[in-house]
Amino acid sequence: MIELSAADIAAITHGRLSATAVPELRIAVSAIVPDSREVRSGSLYVAKPGEFSDGHDFLPAAFAAGAVLALSERDVADDGGAAFPAVIVQDAVLAMGALAAEVVRRIRAAGQLTVIGITGSAGKTTTKDLLAGVLSRLGPTVAPQGSYNGEVGVPLTVFGADLSTRFLVIEMGATKIGHVGYLASLVHPDIGVVLGVGTAHAGEFGGVENIARAKGELVESLSPSGFAVLNGDDNRVRAMASRTSARVALFGTGSQVGSGAAARLGPAAVALDATTDRHGHPVFDLRFTDEPEGVRHALSSKLLGLHHVTNLLAAATAAHLAGASPELIAESLSGQKAASRWRMERTERDDGVSVINDAYNANPESMRAALRTLAELGRTDGSAERRTWAVLGPMLELGEDSINAHDAIGRVAVRLNISRLVVVGTPARAMHVAAVMEGSWGDESVFVEDAEAAYELLARELRPGDIVLFKSSNGAGLRFLGDRIALPTTGQPADPEGTRTP
Repeated sequence: MIELSAADIAAITHGRLSATAVPELRIAVSAIVPDSREVRSGSLYVAKPGEFSDGHDFLPAAFAAGAVLALSERDVADDGGAAFPAVIVQDAVLAMGALAAEVVRRIRAAGQLTVIGITGSAGKTTTKDLLAGVLSRLGPTVAPQGSYNGEVGVPLTVFGADLSTRFLVIEMGATKIGHVGYLASLVHPDIGVVLGVGTAHAGEFGGVENIARAKGELVESLSPSGFAVLNGDDNRVRAMASRTSARVALFGTGSQVGSGAAARLGPAAVALDATTDRHGHPVFDLRFTDEPEGVRHALSSKLLGLHHVTNLLAAATAAHLAGASPELIAESLSGQKAASRWRMERTERDDGVSVINDAYNANPESMRAALRTLAELGRTDGSAERRTWAVLGPMLELGEDSINAHDAIGRVAVRLNISRLVVVGTPARAMHVAAVMEGSWGDESVFVEDAEAAYELLARELRPGDIVLFKSSNGAGLRFLGDRIALPTTGQPADPEGTRTP
């Protein structure tokens, strides 16, 4: 356990102690929480301003629940007029980052820590889960809960580590230039993984090239002794080799893997003969470039969709560079199921309907991948061809290209011969219009205003043997519609932890 005194916290964050704070008071970093509902006895409560509420308003509730110190941006008095014990800082979120950086420094000084940072437009959480699953076989491993990947989530992940931690896996998201660089400055990754550059948040970034610039901040942060693990199948990611002084490991499926940056090239994972089995699970031979040419390791994943080959290879490469053997990597990756919710999460209803809930996030690339998987399952998953439903909501934050991007997805659904398309919400309506124009569809494509209308349609028309995919950006909320449809016909609630298996 790592503890900091109130005086330590003030010094690290360049803050000041309130008049009621006890400098010698010690806080376990694992007890630092920014949500008053998670406060327990002995907690340090971070009172950060939010988009819809101000954490300072919840100081009384936090101390009533057991908080002993606050990290706040101003003094707040209790009902008796006395200030709550606090470290007063200029920016509570940046102060969390400073504390996280100190925790990482102490763990490094105490033992042998390897930090792996992961970024990319899609697949971060799945890759994080896969990598943590492998590394946990080698030693104590800490990885984010869910998608803790921002200025608050990364420090919270760090606070879960202690002096025995051997591997720290950090997921890094970004909504503007500089975010990934800032997160990397807190943890100083030894290995940096970049999965891909897509169009997610293109509107916020001002274009795909700016997204590539932002994701590349991770490899720019690496030291010459580190490794940049780059997707060799993505041209923009492969080009990041020129932006780092670290050694480069190019993973992928194409001939470019293992090429370029020859003087700094590190071992990487390659997928040979990648395909999916009849249930949509990726299957391929795994080879590492530092092994003899003929050595292969059979890998049969329990994830859903061929697009997960990228995530599997990224995890395999990072794990190998961190010290895992090829045999252990292949065995572990073959045994792992989806660990985080709403990511190609499949539920079999007892009436024979299959529900695939992939509505945690969406961009044009992940939409296409999910639709391809749905189409393949309709042809191969069972003794007869199955009817396929795509229930699609808006892809948010695409900027001025939003209408064209939604239009293109509607046309892809037609070309893949998806049986039924249900488009939910006005921001996604271009999908429906494009599908009708592309295929002269009638009832095959339906536009509905909201999730409730979609639910009524599906409840009325789904029949045994159908496969239904839910996909949208997180803010559209279709993941909750997917959960509702996934309820078994017995009326029992769906598994809240996302541990359902095919």
